[in-house]
Amino acid sequence: MASFFSKLLVLMSLFHVSLAARKLTELVQDQPNALMQYHNGPLLSGQMPINLIWYGKFTPSQRAIVSDFVTSLSSSPPQMQPSVGTWWKTTEKYYNLVKSKKLSSLSLTLGNQILDEIYSLGKSLTQKQIVQLASKGDQMNAINVVLTSADVTVDGFCMSRCGTHGSSKGNIQAKGKNYKFSYIWVGNSETQCPGQCAWPFHQPIYGPQSPPLVAPNEDVGMDGMVINLATLLAGTATNPFGNGYYQGPADAPLEAASACPGVYAKGAFPGYAGNLLVDSTTGASYNAHGANGRKYLVPALFDPATSSCSILSESFIW
Repeated sequence: MASFFSKLLVLMSLFHVSLAARKLTELVQDQPNALMQYHNGPLLSGQMPINLIWYGKFTPSQRAIVSDFVTSLSSSPPQMQPSVGTWWKTTEKYYNLVKSKKLSSLSLTLGNQILDEIYSLGKSLTQKQIVQLASKGDQMNAINVVLTSADVTVDGFCMSRCGTHGSSKGNIQAKGKNYKFSYIWVGNSETQCPGQCAWPFHQPIYGPQSPPLVAPNEDVGMDGMVINLATLLAGTATNPFGNGYYQGPADAPLEAASACPGVYAKGAFPGYAGNLLVDSTTGASYNAHGANGRKYLVPALFDPATSSCSILSESFIW
């Protein structure tokens, strides 16, 4: 473990990486009661596509679960409420609090999808290789998301994290400097650590034990990936370069979603996700409607205006 973190410090001299993704210990913690501090750095703003880089074997139906989620982040066309699009609008509150300059919020769309089904870098990846894969997407005005299949191991995966987000210098120059691009990595935990990274759709490996919920898209690994992707997208928007909004130390920040661990609906408490909506036909639990008739589970977002965790409900705030 010590060697992992020593390597990580070397890598961080080359690119910024946040370890703010959901960890197992965070599944059973009480909500924090702290301020979300702004550290005067830039936020991602304007309209950006999300490029999906699929590494390993994913079925078309699995890819559709994630691509439909990304499409759902836009509130157009109108979605049934509560919706993923309404959930994403909570991030606008972070932009409204930046008083030094007028910022437009971040509007996300589905960009390109790149398939690497031949495991071009092998089935065991380092953080540096994750950045290498992320660089295959557009390096200006885009977020590149690397999704690794269930048979791919990544440094720190399951040991300390379910995914990461960060930034790296690309090969495109702007005003004489190499342009930084934002990236996210999320792993499919279906076989490696579903009790850590796919909760509450799988029994947790420790902590308060309650029956696992039925996954809304009938795929525990992919529905878990959506939760972690949503968490990391919120962190990427509001803390893209490590000097935006976060609580706690910079090397272990609590960001917009990771500051509300384990909270998905009203009534949540350690080990219980809250009073979620339940599909009468499938018995699946969810809290947001998405594109193409999809249903998803998205995490609560920390509201910097009220210093509380904002969830989707009839009033959209708790």
